[in-house]
Amino acid sequence: MAAKYAFLSLSHQEVGLISGAESIRDPGEIPSFKLIETELSFSFLDIGPLSKGHALVSDEVFTASDSRLLTLPLPDHAQKLHELPDEYLADAMPIAKKIALAQGAENYNVLQNNGRLAHQEVDHVHFHVIPKPSAEEGLIVGWPTKSMAKEELQALHDEMKGKL
Repeated sequence: MAAKYAFLSLSHQEVGLISGAESIRDPGEIPSFKLIETELSFSFLDIGPLSKGHALVSDEVFTASDSRLLTLPLPDHAQKLHELPDEYLADAMPIAKKIALAQGAENYNVLQNNGRLAHQEVDHVHFHVIPKPSAEEGLIVGWPTKSMAKEELQALHDEMKGKL
């Protein structure tokens, strides 16, 4: 596997991808506050945090960058959760758990977005572990629930169950 480097995003809370980032910028130029690294995953502090301790967990294949350096997806990279091999998920979730424990926050969010409408700004799968110390800090989410008729819910259940 090619050399891997992790850089923090300079212009956004998210990270971007660059294949062969070392050819664009010396990897030592951008700080990386690495937390945990495995063969499949890499985690680090976000330098544009929503709250103190905000961290990201991504698959080890990525080399993160300033979003000004890259806007296109890599062909061998999972852009959405359903494209990511299960072994990456099995590796990433225990890391997110360890980070949450290290943050020491009683309340926190683990966030993963898929697609622009779902607020995904960088085209690769990654997870945010965001402490929620107060109503004003951390992730702020609205949850506009909808009511659904029991019959409609049953039909949806049957359809989805048939696809699983």
